[in-house]
Amino acid sequence: MKKFLINSIIAASVSTMALTGCSSTTNSGVIGSDRQQLLLVSNDQVMQMSAQSYNQLLQKARQQRVLDTDAAQLARLNRISRNLINQAELYRGDAKNWPWEVHIIKSNELNAFVLPGGKIMFYSGIIDRLNLTDAEIAAIMGHEMAHAIREHTRERISSQYATQTGIGIAASIFGLSQGQAELANLAGDLGIARPHSRTQESEADQIGLVLMAKAGYDPNAAITLWQKMQRASQGEPPQFLSTHPSSSNRIATLQALMPKVMPYYKK
Repeated sequence: MKKFLINSIIAASVSTMALTGCSSTTNSGVIGSDRQQLLLVSNDQVMQMSAQSYNQLLQKARQQRVLDTDAAQLARLNRISRNLINQAELYRGDAKNWPWEVHIIKSNELNAFVLPGGKIMFYSGIIDRLNLTDAEIAAIMGHEMAHAIREHTRERISSQYATQTGIGIAASIFGLSQGQAELANLAGDLGIARPHSRTQESEADQIGLVLMAKAGYDPNAAITLWQKMQRASQGEPPQFLSTHPSSSNRIATLQALMPKVMPYYKK
């Protein structure tokens, strides 16, 4: 009974905050952007935190002499990024004019990301090890750009803040021990934070497909990309413990979206 009440208070606290902090960062009526978002922190706060982490990453990479070591590869990424950025105004008019940057870190890691405000970072390993085509690079970049366009980092911070506030209320009312509070934290993470993150990942997949299709890249490349990722990644965690959809589920979802996004590509 106590566990039920704790979870109910957490959910109620999140719902109450959602009523006061729900809006959308993108235009409605386009694929992947109709969901309302919980935005309890300002974009300026998120940008400040992001800029600090980004500058530290660049400084470290420069010191290690692994930043932008392949001029041809960097030029390739810049060309693809320009094509995608030109399509971003479909979702928000200001995104095309963000101070976008593109960098590559020389590393065997299979990774890429776009920080808030349009800071694009690729690790050379994901390009080289998977032997990516331009369209497959566009699939990755479009997906990561979608996270920035929809301000998913800001939303995730807001969600975590709301969940922790709910847990704090429950702990105060019921006088929870440290162990009970930790269990409540775990329940909040598995029940709220991780599924919410998976929702963001699926949303970014949809928006990324639209961006790449409108930029002239065959969206089917997103499927071949994740097939390559699936072969390269072994021992995936169970989906309910992951912040990302499983590769098989992601591929199935992408395949189902093709009839919606192919007209953008053909046009």
